[in-house]
Amino acid sequence: MNKRICVIGTGPSGIAAIKNLLDEGLEVVAYDMNSNVGGNWLYSEEESHSSVFETTHIISSKYLSQYEDFPWDDYDPTIPDYPSHNQLAHYFQAYAHHFGLLKHIHFNTEVVKAHRVSEEQWDITIKKADGEEVTEIFTDLVVCNGHHWNPRWPNYPGEFTGAYLHSHQFKKGNTFKDQRVLVIGGGNSACDVAVETSRFSEKTSISMRRGYRIIPKFFFGKPSDLVAEKTAKLPIKIRSLLTNLLIRIFIGKNKQYQLQEPDHNFGQTHPTINDELLYKIRHGKVHPKVDIERFEGKTVHFKDGSKEDFDVVIACTGFVITHPFFENSFIDYSEGPVPLYLKMLHPEHANLFFIGLFQPLGCIWPGAELQAKIIARQLKGKWQRPANMKELVEKETYQPHYKQIDTPRHTITVDYHLFRKELLKHLPKDWVQREPKAVLTTQA
Repeated sequence: MNKRICVIGTGPSGIAAIKNLLDEGLEVVAYDMNSNVGGNWLYSEEESHSSVFETTHIISSKYLSQYEDFPWDDYDPTIPDYPSHNQLAHYFQAYAHHFGLLKHIHFNTEVVKAHRVSEEQWDITIKKADGEEVTEIFTDLVVCNGHHWNPRWPNYPGEFTGAYLHSHQFKKGNTFKDQRVLVIGGGNSACDVAVETSRFSEKTSISMRRGYRIIPKFFFGKPSDLVAEKTAKLPIKIRSLLTNLLIRIFIGKNKQYQLQEPDHNFGQTHPTINDELLYKIRHGKVHPKVDIERFEGKTVHFKDGSKEDFDVVIACTGFVITHPFFENSFIDYSEGPVPLYLKMLHPEHANLFFIGLFQPLGCIWPGAELQAKIIARQLKGKWQRPANMKELVEKETYQPHYKQIDTPRHTITVDYHLFRKELLKHLPKDWVQREPKAVLTTQA
């Protein structure tokens, strides 16, 4: 039976899937709700697909945030160390154009149901832009719908009667001009939102429930992830100690910024890459607060006994891993572990694959590209799934790279360099396909 493969989503992971499946001569059909490739990196002032903010730049450097098959220097060597969301969107669109992916993609199309009929058949029901629903038949399904789009809301006693938003809805800082803003969270989105609103608000505060490590984007004049890469061959415990020491030398103690000290080792939570937050705090533009005790109208009570009135609360509390096209009884990774081998292969369903369903301490799409190559090789019959899949999944799930704190946000974390090394074991040494240099005019 000839393979016919469905790909859901054409963000950075989805286009890598399409490209590598086509490289193996396989038939591919992809669906995406947007009107172009790029996923979250397609900026929109509408809520829709949870796009980036107006001022977003990537938090990993371009050097560790590129496809091996389409290097930044071949695309545009003038791109800065940390590209903007527009530059990233154009990069992904140029990738899709360069490798001829667009003719395989149905845009403005929603996958409303994915039903696994057998080991050789999936029934995929799609909704077109005009509302028409159609069911297509495929042999295999590759899921690339992302995990940063379904907001996870915090749960605090009481009710806040001002404007209550999630970072999913945040687009521009000037929306909050002359307002009293409280941002909830200590991750990258929370710090970005606090910094951006502080440029326009009457006052911006940020509530963190624990101490976080705030890492600068540059050490010794180099992007911080390139500096960290120098220690990639060391054991994680030693790397963590060195990173802690480096942060202490460059940043100092959190208490110098009125922030709580971390009570965990580096890697046990996602690091926050935003030294501009520290600048804003020390310039009196962002005001740190501890965790929230309860809401009472527009008054927010904090766990240290203080209280303050706000016009707006913005919850930057992450997202729920969601696959709305599956029945919950089939797959539901919203709360617990995500038991997949190499974060992509289901131990029981050999015609179901996930790409990009991991959170590296670094960038996602270089790992997604490697996942896509392995999946394409399996579907072409060049690579075999391990016979002891269940055992391997169990080990990977309960012996992760980092023993992180127990929250729903920390179920899919991997170490960038270790994960890459694990994936490369399943690919031939000459896997890199260097194409002719791309041209800037190839932007779709």
